[in-house]
Amino acid sequence: MSTTLRRAAIVSPVRTPVGGFGGTLRPVRAESLASHVIKELVARTGIDPALVEDVSFAQSYANSEAPCIGRWAALDAGLPIEVPGFQIDRRCGGGLQAVVAAAMMVQTGAADVVVAGGVESMSNIEHYTTSARWGSRSGNQVLYDRLDRGRERSQPAWRFGEISGMIETAENLATAYGIGRDAADAYAARSQQRAAAAREVGAFAEEIAPIEVAQRKGNPIVLDRDEGIRADSSAASLARLRAVTPGGTVTAGNAAQQNDAAAACLVVAEDRLEELGLEPMAWFEGWSAVGCEPATMGLGPVGAVEKLFARTGVGFDDLALIELNEAFAVQVLAVLAGWGVPLDEVDDRLNVNGSGISLGHPVGATGVRILTTMLHELRRRGGGLALETMCVGGGQGVAALFRGVA
Repeated sequence: MSTTLRRAAIVSPVRTPVGGFGGTLRPVRAESLASHVIKELVARTGIDPALVEDVSFAQSYANSEAPCIGRWAALDAGLPIEVPGFQIDRRCGGGLQAVVAAAMMVQTGAADVVVAGGVESMSNIEHYTTSARWGSRSGNQVLYDRLDRGRERSQPAWRFGEISGMIETAENLATAYGIGRDAADAYAARSQQRAAAAREVGAFAEEIAPIEVAQRKGNPIVLDRDEGIRADSSAASLARLRAVTPGGTVTAGNAAQQNDAAAACLVVAEDRLEELGLEPMAWFEGWSAVGCEPATMGLGPVGAVEKLFARTGVGFDDLALIELNEAFAVQVLAVLAGWGVPLDEVDDRLNVNGSGISLGHPVGATGVRILTTMLHELRRRGGGLALETMCVGGGQGVAALFRGVA
């Protein structure tokens, strides 16, 4: 096998609309969302499904209703039974990791064409028990909310102590960096206003694959727009919301939403593009991952980007776009402080169409949703280098560079 790495192209990234928690997409299970974007990807690219060599898919709240969701969704989407699939979980960074895994397969010659994606149906995440299998002689059976439980148990308590959840980690950053409620609400309003403006001009239309949702009565509903955008948000209106923690900074308005969505793309070897009739939207340039303290998990992008820049020789001045996932407004502001980059210096390049606060955070899908939106915007801007970076619950950071094709 050659030791020369091939270039990996990102082709035709596509996503569902992002559904609100308990919203229009609530009846649609995660595997159906994943299947929907795979079908759409095949239709848009015209790829012969038999040429797909693997399906790399992220899901952070997996269960046994659709185990190994990459394989399950591939079969449900009608791909040949010979096409394998697998599942990835790096929590918030899982979707981006699914793309990275596919890119490395292509770079090393293990595959020529891979579907990469991510999915989450947070509306359908179940409650569960750990004590029912063998029964109990007396007492109650406890049902855990898998959503909350996953946030509480993101780290070994014996080593790091108890962490109540991700809100606590955000408040830790607010305290450490002196970030007040006003700054958090101002940033959250920025996210909402930018997402609303992008939707108004049709910036999301091309990247979204509308999805038909059956109703108990009447005709199906076709969802073709993101449900979490609140165009009337302002710093003043957000200031009226109560903080989750008394005296704290985080509110329902300046934190990421819980959502339902899926997104996917093709990752293809450069030397196969022409014969397959495929046009690259971007090239995968490199990636990194780091760990950080679980109690300040939001700082993950600081170390991840530092590591990536050291490897590639890239700096912030080289970037046409920067996508930093919005787990919390204070997390974004803390990361900028950690980078030593004032918001006004990157204002025209950072999360220009909104992110987790406005568009939502369907955990396993977010990394590919961000990539999809970023690459479509990069094409409108004539190409260039773009950075995607994410904090990860449990104390990690992930970052990747993509070079857009003009």
